[in-house]
Amino acid sequence: MNSSPLARRTALAASAAAALLLVSACGGDEGESGESAGLGLVNEGTLTACSNIPYPPFEFEDPEAPSGYSGFDIDLLQAIADDLELDLAVENVSFEALQSGTTFVSGQCDIGASAITITEEREENLTFSEPYYDSLQSLLVAPDSGIESIADLVGKNVGVQAGTTGLSYARENAEGASLVEYPGNAELWSAIQAGQIDAILQDLPVNIENAESDPSYVIVEEYSTDEQYGYAMAKDASTELVEAIDSSLQGLRDDGTYQEIYDSYFAVDPQ
Repeated sequence: MNSSPLARRTALAASAAAALLLVSACGGDEGESGESAGLGLVNEGTLTACSNIPYPPFEFEDPEAPSGYSGFDIDLLQAIADDLELDLAVENVSFEALQSGTTFVSGQCDIGASAITITEEREENLTFSEPYYDSLQSLLVAPDSGIESIADLVGKNVGVQAGTTGLSYARENAEGASLVEYPGNAELWSAIQAGQIDAILQDLPVNIENAESDPSYVIVEEYSTDEQYGYAMAKDASTELVEAIDSSLQGLRDDGTYQEIYDSYFAVDPQ
C-alpha cells in the first residue's frame, strides 16, 4: 500500500528527531533543529538548490512561484521540499560549476536541480538522487541549413552547451563539425538566430521549446542515449539528506504528484 504524504512526513520527522538526539549526544552541530536536523543543510529549515537558468522546460524564472523559479526540475523539487516541510531557495549558477561539484565544495547549496545527467564521471565528484527523468539528445537546425541528419554536419558550426552530455555526444558522433561551446541554452538560441551557428545539439525537451518559440527552426533528429537526470548533492552529502530526497521522490511517484507535474510539462495534447 502506498504511504500518504502525511505518513511520509511523520516518518521523516521521526528520523530527523532521532538524528538530532544523536548529534546532541555527541556534542555536534547545534545549528539545525526539527525536521532539518541531521540533513546537513546550508541554511536551517531551507533546501537551497543551485541551477543553471534559463533551461526551459526544466527551469526558468517565474515571479509567481514561491522560489521565484519554475520548470519541471524546480516544481518537482518544490514538491519534495514541501513534503519535507522545508522552504525552497534557488540560486542561479553556471552549469560547469554545478556539474563539477564546485558549488557544493564552497557550501553554496544543498542540491543541484538543472537537468543533470547521471554519469560515472560526475559520480566521482557528486552524489545523485534516484533518477527522475529519462532524456534524449536532439539536433535543431536553422531554416534553409541543408542539414537533415548528423551526417550533414561536416564543415558546419554546431552549438553545444559546455560541460554537458550533448557536448560529449557531439564529440563522438558529429564528425567533421566545428563545435562551438556556449554556457547555456539562452546563448545557444541567440547564436543560431544570429546565424553564428548552423545547428544546436542538446537535450530534446529544450530544443522542442526553442522550435515552438520559432517554428522556422526544426528538429531533424533525435538520439537515444539512455540518459537519466538526477538531483545532485555533494560527494560527502549526509546519508539522511540523500535518503530524505529519495524517499520523498518515491512518495511523490506513489501518490500521483510526480505524474501530475510531469504531465503539466510533457503531456501531448490530443489533436
